Amino acid sequence: MSLFVPKFDESVVVREAEAEVVGRAPATVRLLADSSSTGGALTTQRVTLAGGADGAKPHWHDNSAEMFFLLDGAADILSGDEVLTAGPGDLVVVPPGKPHAFAAVPGADADLLIVLTPGVERFEYFRHLQRIALGEATRESLLEVQELYDNHFLSSPAWDARRRAGAPGETV
Repeated sequence: MSLFVPKFDESVVVREAEAEVVGRAPATVRLLADSSSTGGALTTQRVTLAGGADGAKPHWHDNSAEMFFLLDGAADILSGDEVLTAGPGDLVVVPPGKPHAFAAVPGADADLLIVLTPGVERFEYFRHLQRIALGEATRESLLEVQELYDNHFLSSPAWDARRRAGAPGETV
């Protein structure tokens, strides 16, 4: 096992009022710290979902683990073939290579702190998603940047069934 030592000299401080926000209700993302500002240690964002909104479709990362910490509300989180329902204070960490997705529980809001480690430059990925939402880029264009952002999409029957049914999952 190798030890990754991030290389940065100054503490990273991001004030809420200064964080870049992409998207708009029902799904907003506050870009907090990208890999370049943390010496590669992590990338982090805060995602707020309203009224059962989807966060991310099923995908996996080859090189990063992804941590979901639920600040408030209720969220469904796919981990492999299992869909968990997380509540305030719950933590889910998905290892590299494991399929995952997240969304607010149908009819509920969710406020999540999400951390990828080691970090990967992801802020431009979220800006790309915003361009898709605004009609400035196609959804298919995401397939062209999967390797760049280590974000590989797949289908998940478990996730599709949960999102169609709107039923709560196993509580974390």
